[in-house]
Amino acid sequence: MEFWIKAAQLVLSLALLVTLHELGHFIPAKIFKTRVEKFYLFFNPWLSLFRYKKVNGQKKYSWFTKTSPKEWEEDENTTEWGLGWLPLGGYVKIAGMIDESMDKEQMEKPAEPWEFRAKKPWQRLIIMIGGVTVNLLLGFIIYIGIVFSFGKEQVKIEGLKHGMAIHPYLEQFNLHSGDNVLEVNGEKVCHINDVNKQVLLHDAQNLKVKDGKTGKIKTVKLPADIGKKLFLNGAYPPFSLRNKSILVDSVLADTPAKKAGMKKGDKILKIAGNDIVYYDQILKNLYPNKDKKTAIVVLRGKDTVNLSPTVTNEATIGFMPKFENYVDSSAIFIKEYSFTESIGVGVVSGLNTLSDYVAQFKFLFTKKGASSMGGFAAIGNMFPPVWDWQSFWLTTAFLSIILAFMNILPIPALDGGHVVFLIYEMITGKEAPKKVLEYAQMVGMVLLLSLVLYANFNDLYRWLF
Repeated sequence: MEFWIKAAQLVLSLALLVTLHELGHFIPAKIFKTRVEKFYLFFNPWLSLFRYKKVNGQKKYSWFTKTSPKEWEEDENTTEWGLGWLPLGGYVKIAGMIDESMDKEQMEKPAEPWEFRAKKPWQRLIIMIGGVTVNLLLGFIIYIGIVFSFGKEQVKIEGLKHGMAIHPYLEQFNLHSGDNVLEVNGEKVCHINDVNKQVLLHDAQNLKVKDGKTGKIKTVKLPADIGKKLFLNGAYPPFSLRNKSILVDSVLADTPAKKAGMKKGDKILKIAGNDIVYYDQILKNLYPNKDKKTAIVVLRGKDTVNLSPTVTNEATIGFMPKFENYVDSSAIFIKEYSFTESIGVGVVSGLNTLSDYVAQFKFLFTKKGASSMGGFAAIGNMFPPVWDWQSFWLTTAFLSIILAFMNILPIPALDGGHVVFLIYEMITGKEAPKKVLEYAQMVGMVLLLSLVLYANFNDLYRWLF
C-alpha cells in the first residue's frame, strides 16, 4: 500500500509540473502566433493513451492509438492534445523547431510565417525559457503557500537540554553528541537543518558551540573541504536532534543483524561494552568498528541476549529503530507568518533550495556521488508513505525548482541547449547551421537517455542488492 501511495503522489506531482512547464512554452508561442502542433503530458513512443483535437470546428477523440488519424491532418492550425504512457516528462511540438521529433522533412522546406524559425530571436528566446520560468515561479509560489498555511518549523537551540546528536566523524574537530551549535559563520541557528546545509553543502567552517559537558562556549574551526569529507565518509546528516529510542522495530533480511539473531522488540543495552542511552550512541559505537564483529547486548523480554554482528562499511548492521518523540521535543515549535511575511520567507526558501541543490553538484563528480544517483524510484521515495499534503507540496516545490535548474543547463535537447544557440544567433547575427542543431539534438538526447538509464539502473541495483 505504501508503494502505491508514493507512486500516486509521484505521478500527480510530475503531471502538475510537466503540464505547467509545457504551458510555459505553449502560451508565449501562441502569443507570438507560432503554430503548436502537439501538446503532450508524458511521452508517447509507439502508443498514445488519449488524443484530442478540434478539426474544422469539430471535437475529435482517439484512445489507445499509435498515430494520429489521417483526417486530423486536414486542420493544421489547431493543436493535438494527448496523454502518453511513459511518465518521463512531456513535450510541445512547435512548428519549425528542431526538437525531440527530429522532423527533418519540415525543416527542409522554406520557413513559413507561423513557424518557430521565422520568429525574431528574442521571441524564440522567450518561448524557450518559458517552461523554466514557470517552474521557478511555481516553486516560489508553493513555498509561499506552505509557509502561510503551515508555518515553518524552528528549534529553540537553547532549549535542547540534551544537546544535538553529532556524527562521530566530527569528534576529531572537538564536536561531540550533547554539544549545541549556536551559530554558523556568525549566523544564529534556527533549525538543525540550517547547520547541516551550511556545513555539508556550503563548507561552513566557523561554529560557535556550547559544550555539552562543561556548558562553556567554544569555537570550532572546520576544514575548508568539510562538506566533501563528510560526504565521502558517509557522515550525513552530521547533526540531528537526539532520540532516546533504542528499540528494534524491524530487522532487514540478509543483514548482519538478521544473521546474528536480532529480533523485533529487542532493546539495545550495550555496544562494544558501552552503555546505550540515546539512539545516536549506536552509531557512535558502531562507527569505529566498521568491518568488525562487535558485541551487542539486547534485552528481549526479561532475558539479556548477547549478539555478535559484523558491522558493515557504512557503520550499520541492518535494523530499523522504533522512533518516538525527540527527547527535547518541547524545543520544537511552528512559527506562523502573515500572508505578506510568507511572501518573503517563501521566496527565500525557494532561493535556498536552488542554492543548496547547486551546491550538491560537487559530490556528483566523485565515485560515491555517481553511484548514489537515483532515478524515479529515488524520486518516489522522497514522498511520505502516507498521504500528507504538506509533505506533498514541499516535495513538489523542491522538484519544480530542480526541474527549472536542470532544464536550463546548456545541454543539447534541453531548453538550456536551445538557449545557447539562440544567444549565439543574437550575438553573431547568424543562425547556427541546421546540421549542427540536428547533431546537437541527437547527441543531447543520447546523453539524457543514458543518464536516465544509469540513474534508474542504480535504483534497481540498490533494490536487488
